Parts: sequence; structure tokens; C-alpha cells
Amino acid sequence: MMATTHALAGVVLAVFALFFAPDAGPLPVVAAALGGLFPDFDLYAGHRKTLHFPVYYAAAAAPAIALAAVVPTTATLSFALFLAAAALHSAMDALGGGLELKPWEGTSDRAVYDHFRGRWVAPRRWVRYDGAPEDLALAGLFALPALVVFDGPVEAGVYAALAVSAVYALLRKPLVAAAEWLVEALPAPVLGYIPERFLDDFR
Repeated sequence: MMATTHALAGVVLAVFALFFAPDAGPLPVVAAALGGLFPDFDLYAGHRKTLHFPVYYAAAAAPAIALAAVVPTTATLSFALFLAAAALHSAMDALGGGLELKPWEGTSDRAVYDHFRGRWVAPRRWVRYDGAPEDLALAGLFALPALVVFDGPVEAGVYAALAVSAVYALLRKPLVAAAEWLVEALPAPVLGYIPERFLDDFR
């Protein structure tokens, strides 16, 4: 799924959390969005393995949520929401496509790595690939609670995420064609810096 879909899913968690702590301010919302984005910071270094922890994020989030429930401060809520959103992101990736350059072809059996069990979780492909129409629809669905509850900068950020999502969904397949052309044009020494998963389809 798109990084923006994950960020908006994190914001949904923040919407519900702020019903119990309405005076916490915007920081927990930002923390939730960043938690939703954080696992994808491994995009070019062992994607869906290096920073994706479907079990361990959830295990860390549970006591953080308990602490935030007992002591609902801005800091405790932000920390709990960051971890919960990162856990949700890691779990959601199992519902999408695999790691291949063209996930709509369904050739990969790797969705997200489960460090606890030491194995890859297979993609369920409920969302066929990042940027698929159903991915964009999911981003829109996740945006609705925030647009109802928030205004100002948070509302603007949600609209910006939706705009980025729409543009990415429109360009998703053309971007692959551009990547194919670029890889073919790159000199051999440069290819060593390109992640393996982007090169598999050219071999």
C-alpha cells in the first residue's frame, strides 16, 4: 500500500485516541502519521524487513497504550500512537501485494518479514499493489474521520496526502516503465547501488 495510506491509517488511530484526551493537541496526530510512515523508511535497504516488525511493534505498543490510558499526556499518547501506527503498517502490508517491481503480476511470495517467526509472510493481495484503485479508495476512507474532526494544519495535511495519493495512483504503472528505461540506460557500476528487487525483472 502507499505510504500515504499508512500515514492516514495512523491518523485514524489518533482520531479515536483524542476522544479520550481532547486537549493533547496536534502532536499525537503527527506522531501517529509518522508512525504510519516510519516502516517504509527501509524502502532502499531491505524493504519490508529492515524496519517492518509486525509482531514486535505490536508487543511494544501494548504497554505504551496501557501507560497512555493511565497517564494520558501528550508525550505518552504520541509514543503509543507512533508504535501502534507502525504496528498497523507492518500488519497491513501482508494484505497487499508482494515486493516485485510489478506487483500487479503477482509473482512474489514476500509481503512482509516476520522477525518473530523468522520467515516472510505471503501477500494476500486484497489490495493488489501500492497505488491500485482500491489503495486510493482506502486512503480516502481513512481520510474521512480526520476531515470530520480536524481543521487547520491537520486538515490541510490530510488533503495534501490525498492529493499525493491520487497523483501516485495515476502514475504508478508509468513510473515502472520509466524505471525500466532508466535501468537499461544506467552504466553497470551504477547498478550496484540499485536495490536488488528493482533489478529482478531485468534479469
